[in-house]
Amino acid sequence: MQSEAEIIIGKIGKARGLDGTLKIIPLTDFEGRFDNLTEISVGGKIFTVEKVRHIGGEIFIKFKNIDSRELAKTLTNKFLTVTRAEAAPLEEGEFYTFDIIGCEVFNGSKTLGKVQNVLKTGSNDVYQVVGETEILIPALKSVITKIDIVNKKIFVDSAKLEEI
Repeated sequence: MQSEAEIIIGKIGKARGLDGTLKIIPLTDFEGRFDNLTEISVGGKIFTVEKVRHIGGEIFIKFKNIDSRELAKTLTNKFLTVTRAEAAPLEEGEFYTFDIIGCEVFNGSKTLGKVQNVLKTGSNDVYQVVGETEILIPALKSVITKIDIVNKKIFVDSAKLEEI
């Protein structure tokens, strides 16, 4: 089980070749996140990274002491995690998806529900909020007036919400 202090950045896919190299399925928005890794937690155990390669738009990692296809297969489907301190830095006004999920959403003083999911639409994220009903709220500055991650609260502009 993932702890609060861990952030999932990828999942291990199939073994590639005979030397223990593994395909990585990135679960992060930060390109190049894997390039400078020296150590990473895989399924709760720390592994030393020997080499990271990009081949045909895919990422492959070779861990120290994982020197055969058979050993590599034992890691398939496990998650790669980093501590929150090792997370990629964010710009002002940016938030991690896992911080948004679980936030209570308010329209003025009225509680609309909690964010259950963040949908990636390409142009902007959309917060799936479940309360008395389920509503979708676009993550736009014109709609979201304040995000308070510490207190797990999001405030929306009721007028803008009605326009949507």
